[in-house]
Amino acid sequence: MSDAVVGEVQVHGTALHGTALHGTPLRGAVTIEEVAAAAGVSRSTVSRVVNGSTAVSPAALDAVNRAIAELNYVPNRAARSLASRQTRALALVVPEDTTRFFGDPFFASIVSGINAGLRSSDYVLNLFIASDDPGDKTTRYLRSGSVDGALIASHHTSDTFIDRIAAAVPVVYGGRPVRERETDYYVDVDNVRAGYDATRYLIERGYTDIGTITGPLTMPGGVDRLVGYRRALADAGLPEGANADGGFTPDGGASAMRRILDAGPPPRALFIASDLMAQGAFSVLAAAGLKVPDDVAVIGFDDSPVAQSVSPRLTTIRQPSFQQGERMVAVLLELLAGGTPPHATILETELIVRDSA
Repeated sequence: MSDAVVGEVQVHGTALHGTALHGTPLRGAVTIEEVAAAAGVSRSTVSRVVNGSTAVSPAALDAVNRAIAELNYVPNRAARSLASRQTRALALVVPEDTTRFFGDPFFASIVSGINAGLRSSDYVLNLFIASDDPGDKTTRYLRSGSVDGALIASHHTSDTFIDRIAAAVPVVYGGRPVRERETDYYVDVDNVRAGYDATRYLIERGYTDIGTITGPLTMPGGVDRLVGYRRALADAGLPEGANADGGFTPDGGASAMRRILDAGPPPRALFIASDLMAQGAFSVLAAAGLKVPDDVAVIGFDDSPVAQSVSPRLTTIRQPSFQQGERMVAVLLELLAGGTPPHATILETELIVRDSA
């Protein structure tokens, strides 16, 4: 990320683990006394938990958090903050570990876009990077009135804590939500169409044995790109080729490539659902004595800087991640201003032809 981005973003080393769903309206009828009664603790204990105090026993903390989730309790100061829009702070929540966040150019690009979108406003951005905790500390912080809204990126089916965030503040997702609802707002590309276009390109080049390395099938992007791949093959009357999940990382792409090679003869072409996974696959193909594109043609996804740093240069699908970040901010700011932006903003992808296919 650029220095400008770092200068605008407050980074919180908070552990999270969590699902991305847009939430329901604030429930002002639920009081702190009701939470205390449901949890079987005192009002002051609930207050300490809500304010992030460590002077609470583990059992009491668990009981209060369960009561807060069950009752959908939002502290009164959060409601006041949302009504007055006085915090002038937003949150970017990324349910990933720090290795993936700082190692994937997609995140640098999308944060740069978010920063650009905020430049003309007086909002500041708080960044929360996920790890292995259920997200209670971050959830309490975001529900306490500390931010006016949240941007959610790279969410998985297992990410459940975001329900509680979305119940307290407006949320805009980067990517189609895991379980899309009519109240959700998100900015994405048509991943099904992009996966179709990538596979169709290989078909039009004459390839009939086409495999794929997918992203995580716990993420809508990973699922949708696989759907597009399958549709293109079906429309061409071709069978599905070898496939493996590469987890959207270089190491995952390398591991997936090894599994495909171990399973039988290599496919003549591969649609790899991210450039980083393609980078990992390239190293394994080279170690196996296979040349790209002579032995195996490869098309990637993202058009990140990796696409031009590998050899041969990667044919890929460009997704406008910088613009995605800008649009996420625009949608959220419109929501905070009382506007009615579209629930789904779909950006265009583009086929970039280079040397690998």
